[in-house]
Amino acid sequence: MAVKIRLKRMGKIRNAQYRIVVMDSRNKRDGRAIEEIGIYQPKTNPSIIRVNGERAQYWLGVGAQPTETVVKILKLSGDWQAFAGTDEPSGIAPQPEKADKLAAFNKALAEADDEPGSGAITSRKKKAEDEAPADAEAEGAASDEA
Repeated sequence: MAVKIRLKRMGKIRNAQYRIVVMDSRNKRDGRAIEEIGIYQPKTNPSIIRVNGERAQYWLGVGAQPTETVVKILKLSGDWQAFAGTDEPSGIAPQPEKADKLAAFNKALAEADDEPGSGAITSRKKKAEDEAPADAEAEGAASDEA
């Protein structure tokens, strides 16, 4: 049996999420897998990559052939270097802490308290009042001519 380590697509239509799976090469892309050894979510910022290194090493040692994309993912996680015996550094950076949106909003709100609230905004009533006298003068001039 030809065993491959490849990606199995999951998720919604425009939100692709993948599982790194070990399966028979003759099965469908999203078919039944022998084992799931990791996840890959490219749409998040930064991408989420989690690989069970122990199981990946086992399947590589037994002869499972990874696809090109999975090799790149394994290089990022450092499992490919461990399998091949090279000293290349792995490339996964730790996930940064998410910014607190509420704190940023409160900070911006506190900074905006000192500034005028409607400096660049004109209300529709003011605009209508400004146009009304000009229209009245035009009507008055038109009635004088008649």
